[in-house]
Order: sequence, then C-alpha cells, then structure tokens
Amino acid sequence: MKEFLKYTLATITGIIIVSVLFLITMLASLSALIASGNKPVPLKENTVLVLKAGVQIPDRTSQNPFAGFDFVNMSLTPSTGLNDILKNIEKATSDRKITGILIENGVMPTGWATTGEIREALVRFRESGKFVIAWADYVMSQEGYYLSTAADRIFVTPGATIDFKGLSGEVMFYRKALEKLGVEVQVTRHGKFKGAVEPYLLDQLSEENEAQIRDYVGSIWSHVIGDISVSRGIPGEQLNSLADRLVTTHATGALENRLVDGLLYRDQLIDTLKILSGLTVDDKIGLISMNKYTRVPDQKKSVYSKNRISVIYASGTIVMGKGNEYNIGGNNFSEVIRKERLDTTVKAIVLRVNSPGGSATASDIIWRELELAREKKPVVVSMGNYAASGGYYISAPATTILTNPVTITGSIGVFGLLPNAGKLLDQKLGITTQTVNTNRYSDFPSVFRPMDNYEKVVMQSTIEQIYTEFLTRVASGRDMTIESVDLIGEGRVYSGSRAVELGLADNTGGLNAAVQEAATLAGIEAYSVRELPALEDPYTRLLSQLGGEIRSRILTRELGSTVRFLDQLRDLQNISGIQARLPYFIEIR
Repeated sequence: MKEFLKYTLATITGIIIVSVLFLITMLASLSALIASGNKPVPLKENTVLVLKAGVQIPDRTSQNPFAGFDFVNMSLTPSTGLNDILKNIEKATSDRKITGILIENGVMPTGWATTGEIREALVRFRESGKFVIAWADYVMSQEGYYLSTAADRIFVTPGATIDFKGLSGEVMFYRKALEKLGVEVQVTRHGKFKGAVEPYLLDQLSEENEAQIRDYVGSIWSHVIGDISVSRGIPGEQLNSLADRLVTTHATGALENRLVDGLLYRDQLIDTLKILSGLTVDDKIGLISMNKYTRVPDQKKSVYSKNRISVIYASGTIVMGKGNEYNIGGNNFSEVIRKERLDTTVKAIVLRVNSPGGSATASDIIWRELELAREKKPVVVSMGNYAASGGYYISAPATTILTNPVTITGSIGVFGLLPNAGKLLDQKLGITTQTVNTNRYSDFPSVFRPMDNYEKVVMQSTIEQIYTEFLTRVASGRDMTIESVDLIGEGRVYSGSRAVELGLADNTGGLNAAVQEAATLAGIEAYSVRELPALEDPYTRLLSQLGGEIRSRILTRELGSTVRFLDQLRDLQNISGIQARLPYFIEIR
C-alpha cells in the first residue's frame, strides 16, 4: 500500500510539473509570436498587396493575441481591422514597391457597409494607375462580388460558384416553441414597426414589419446593383434578370454573362499578376498580407501637430456597466468621451458607430456625454454596418452624421420583454414558488407569474416615457420637431441612403470622410489621430483570458460561420431593462 501511494503521488507530481512546464513553454512561444508581430516588415520590389475578403473585418484591428491565432498550425495571423485596411490601401497608392492589389475572396460575411467602404478605397487606388485583381477559388459571395467589381478584372477557378441572386432577410419565430415549453413572453413596446418582439408573439411577419424589411433590403440591393452596373457596364435590368434566373451558380454562366473576366487556377493567377507587374512568368513576385503591410513603414513623412482628432470605436451591443472589447459599456464609453471633451489638444471627436443598439439607459448615458462634447468641439458620427435604435440614439447629438448607403439605421423605438416561466416550472419541471411581500408589488417584475393589468400599465408608461425621451433626443440633435421624428420613428428601420433623404443623417461617407469632415469643422489642416478606447496590453490579455479565448477560437473553428448563432445566444444574456435595439438579429445575404 505504501508503494502504491508513493507511485501515485509521484505520478500526480509529474503531471503537475509537466503541465506547468507546458504552460510556461506555451506562454513563451505565444509571447515570441506576439513580439515578432510588432517588428517592422521589409518590403521587396514588385510586391502585390493581398486583401483577404469574405472574412470578419472589425472596424478596428484587435490587439487580442488570440485574434486569428491558429492553435493547430501554431500561426498568428490576426484579422486586420477596417481602419488599417483603409490606411494600407492609401499607403500602397504611393508605395513604388507595391504594383497592385489582389482581392482573395472567402465565404464569411463582412457586412455591406464595411464592404462598401473598402470598395470605395479600391476605386480610388486604381486612379493611381496600379491594378486591382479579384479572384475566388471556391465561392464568391454577393458581398465579395460587390467588392470585386472595384477591380480591373475578376477571375474565378473553373469550378467556382458565384452567389448572385438578390438579397433576402429571414426572421425566426419562437412563439410555438415557447408555448410548448410553457413560457409566456410578456411584451411592452412603442412603435408598430418595432419588430424585435414579433418572434415571441407571432408565427409570421406583420404587414408593417414585412413592409419595412422589403423597403430597406430593396434600397440596399438597388444601391449595390447601381454600383455593379457602372463598374461592369451591364444595365441594372439585365443584372436583376441574371439574379432572377440564377445563371451564375456555375463559373461558366458568370463568364458568359460578363460578370467575371476569366477562369483561372491559382498558378495562372500568379502568372497574370507577374505580367501585370511588368515581370515575366519566370520571375518571382512578392505577396504581402494586409496584416504584415501594416508594419511596413510609411515613406511619407508625417507632419507633427499638437492638434488631435479622437476616433472612438463603438462596436457591438450597448450594455450597462463597463462592458468589454466586444460591446459598448455605458460607463466605459461615457468616461472615454468625457476625457476627450476636457482635453484641449483634442479639436474634434469622430464616433464610429457599428451597433444594433441595446440598453436604453446605457444609450442615454453615452448620449449625455456626446451632447456635452458637441458644445465644446465638433462631433462627427461615422455609421458602419449598423447604427440602429440605441446605435442611432448615441449618434443623434452629433454635429454631423455620415452614413454608408447600405448601413442599417433608424429603428427609433423601445421595447421591454418579461418572460413568465411559471407554467414551465410547475407543469414541466414540478417546481413551485411562494412569495411573501411587504407591499402589493414587491416582487415586480417577476418571471414566475403573469403581470396584472396595473403592472402592464406601469410597464407601458415606462416604455412611453423612454420613447418620448428618444424622440426628444433625436429632434434636438437633428433640428427637427418631435412630431416629424415620430412620423419616421415607431421602430422603423431604414437604409443609410433613406436616412439621408429623411434627415436622420447628413450625407454618405465612410470613416476617412468622417475624419476629414471633423478636421474641416474644427478648422485645422495638420492633426494626428488618436484611436480609442485604449486597447488592453496583449500580454495582460494573454494571461487573463487564456482559457476563454482558446475555447472561443476552438468553437469558431468547429462551428464555422454558424458560430454566429452561439454569439447571438450569448448576446441575449446582456439584455436587461428597457431595450432600444434592432428588431431581432438582422442578417442580409
């Protein structure tokens, strides 16, 4: 027995030592990878800049050491943010070693507004005389094709599929499932178009909700078709006919109808890039990723200036409290805005909004700080893929609002959800509850019983009060009457182009245009740009979030594009209190 215990303890001790050594080795390896990722990258002559499309592109490059880390291949290829992609394309315009740009298409959704901003930057890049080539090996999504039409030539492999069929929006309804579970969702809302609650109440879209979806999806598609028509020289009516007939499901159909320019395998593509770069097929050509090119020194000498423009990235759901890197915490962002307002070296603020909304209270806290900031200096809002409901709430006080034509915005309305799980607990699980109150409504709100009539009146009154405040904020910020805002409010969702027509935004334009507008409003020509909120040191994240980030990356690898459903379920955990957010989770594809 003594020998058994000795060997058992020795084995356990050995496992602990090996585990510690493995952890130290792993941390050292990751630290080396991260450190190498910060070194300047030399650039060879005749290099093509590679833009990976069809991947998730955040508004801002993440400092997260696990973003893009492949645990199988032990490689670090972080996803480059829109901010760095735009800078890189502009830098490449005057970089004599860059001969052109290659768009390599993937299958993940990027977002129509993000895609549109990159597309505009590529169009400007071509004006320098350098080439842009687009290519896909397996599938070219509609977003990818829209981006690719900014190129001189579009190529795909002979077996590739081009997704070109028009846009659709699907809404999932939960009412029957909840009934089977014995859960009743008690809904309070203002706005006949506030469709966020319909999945809990109905089996299909209401007429109003169907009308608004048809309107903004149609507006986005019309804009996309217009741009493609100009780039490809194909009339819009013909493009819609091609989409209706699904003639591009095979590469030959796309080629015959002039949607692409040729069918090339990768080796043929590389030879084409060499020839366009002034080389022969026997010469070598360099390919550099966006991530690496970010670390190539810019040959342009920057002019020092004490004037600053602060670009604040507000991406994700608006939540109460501090929040994290992936959402918009009311307390954290209000503090960031307050500091920039009080900093005299900051001459203007650009708020980049990419949010479907969230907590009405958190939105109001952020609104207050932006309202105070506007009294001191220009505040310019740049709308990304989404700037709706709470996302529009925090945009309203801006001096100027710039939106992308395909941005999803509006949704001026509020709602509250209170589930009644009493039947589920009692009849399905055999769980009962008993409450002892000091006052009549001490247990309000309760998920164990239905609301009575008076409680419903109280809830509706709260919703109406918050909706009125929402209207007031928008009317004040946009110099409109409350009545006119109400006419285009009631939860209705709009495309960015429609928002400009209705006065909810001032003009169309991307992130760079917003920075330039801020400089103009501030009356400055030379300035530096500070990006906020400050990102956490990568080594700190490495130690504090090792386990969680690894699990997240593994799930993403295993679930692929369907991981978004898991993200949506996690997002629901943050829903508390009265909400000013988009109806359901909108995905336009």
